[in-house]
Amino acid sequence: MARSALLNVMVDAVRKAGRALTRDFGEVENLQVSHKGPADFVSAADRKAEQILFEELSRVRPTYGFLMEERGVVEGSDPAFRWIVDPLDGTTNFLHGIPIFAISVALERQGQLVAGVIYNPVMDELFVAERGGGAFLNDRRLRVATRSNLAECVIGSGFPFLGQGDHGRFLAEARLVMNEVAGIRRCGAAALDLAWTAAGRFDAYWERGLNAWDMAAGIVMIREAGGFVTDADGGDRMLEAGSVLAGNEEVRKRLGAVLAKA
Repeated sequence: MARSALLNVMVDAVRKAGRALTRDFGEVENLQVSHKGPADFVSAADRKAEQILFEELSRVRPTYGFLMEERGVVEGSDPAFRWIVDPLDGTTNFLHGIPIFAISVALERQGQLVAGVIYNPVMDELFVAERGGGAFLNDRRLRVATRSNLAECVIGSGFPFLGQGDHGRFLAEARLVMNEVAGIRRCGAAALDLAWTAAGRFDAYWERGLNAWDMAAGIVMIREAGGFVTDADGGDRMLEAGSVLAGNEEVRKRLGAVLAKA
């Protein structure tokens, strides 16, 4: 695929941050046996990756602002543009040596998401999408799955973790969904869940309790792969609501109807 200058900027940044994360991921296994454990090391890896992304994106687009997991809001001199960055989505997986994690970078222009890049550096899977230009995995065009019968569908989701989220609501929703679908998968990295839905690996995906940086790039990916995205209650304020429901038009509607019963 021919990438725009903008996507090249994003890809270069995530690849550089990905090299640092891959090196650090290689050290995690050695730290598992220590009494203190690798948690502090992983936090440092997260911050280092974010610093790389901040420096690289600022160097080539110095007027753009940021919304970042660690730094929060960084105002730019051009209020029309903002990067939305998650330097390490799937921190718990990284911490335990599970190679399912990603860097996620999206660009927002005048409040609209216009480009996204999601990169799993260990698997070397690079998902890119730009508004009007389609979605791609390592230069292969992506399309969402076409199944519409929920009984044939594998659905991605994310479970609330200790001290976070509405466990009761999730259990009520999951109980209903399990009775309708072929299976539910929980991979532990929302950005990759959305990318995998864009790639047709999941037929649909829903999750609550997310942050904007968890899903911004993935929203662009789904749309450019021919899918539909709402918040988990069917609205269009995903970033504000902190929830997402995505898939092809029919399965998204049907899954939304199941969730509504909870």
